[in-house]
Amino acid sequence: MTIATVEFDQAGLGRWTEEVRFEVTRERLIEYAAATNDPIPAHRAGDVASPVFAIVPVFQALMYPALEVVPVSLFGKILHGEQDFRFHRPIVPGDRLISRGRMTGWEGLENGTRACVHLECRDAAGDLVNEQYVTFFVRGFDDGRKVGDLSPPHKFDEGLRGGDAIADFTQRIDEDQTFRYADASGDPMPIHLDEDSALAAGLPGIIAHGFCVLAFTSWGLLEAVGDSDVTRLSRLAARFAKPVLPGEEIRTRAFAGPDGDGSGCLSFETWAGDQTVIRDGLAEFASRDVQT
Repeated sequence: MTIATVEFDQAGLGRWTEEVRFEVTRERLIEYAAATNDPIPAHRAGDVASPVFAIVPVFQALMYPALEVVPVSLFGKILHGEQDFRFHRPIVPGDRLISRGRMTGWEGLENGTRACVHLECRDAAGDLVNEQYVTFFVRGFDDGRKVGDLSPPHKFDEGLRGGDAIADFTQRIDEDQTFRYADASGDPMPIHLDEDSALAAGLPGIIAHGFCVLAFTSWGLLEAVGDSDVTRLSRLAARFAKPVLPGEEIRTRAFAGPDGDGSGCLSFETWAGDQTVIRDGLAEFASRDVQT
């Protein structure tokens, strides 16, 4: 009798998925800004999308590459580990967006396997609006191989921590934040909405969406150092380290990083209490020097 081996399917590596289409409305942009407590006037008016809204048009395409490679029996073990947005231009009302994705590689580790999905989002003319590198982690499963390419690095430089922060701000996640964010983002995962489901998953209770927490951090950085101008933000990357609970306060500190290509680079971290919830944060501001 032959026992089937559970492993990632290398034949699906690099294969682009079917296209997903999304029409951007002003109302949807307004709803997203409100659901993330975003105070920036252009976002609240729906004139332009806040940075992390970029995940909404590609959300359906996000898991398709995993279906090409990861055995279905492992889907319950998947966690979202890292996110890296590359913004070519902001999303605006009236955009008709077309997204697709592919898995670029994976690496088996002792405690699980990490894998990278590359997503691209284009407008109706075929021009890139944004690219995203999504790293997910399959808990407790070591594929045993390192195949293809993982996401580009954005490691926090430990040498920066001893210096002065150029941004330091505190925000609060509301008790009803997960319900508002689920509606605005189209992410109805039960661990964000149902206490029993969250407890069954080994969590302390309902947790905030990682993208919601990152959205808070992004508008805080834009306010603090980016003149509240989303057109200046060319890259936003982060590693999700710990969950945030509704009602908690989060604190973000940002430090000036290396500036080798003319962009203003910031490295940042976010905490809830004494727990680091976002690690290895990186924000790049183009066009002008970062204002302090």
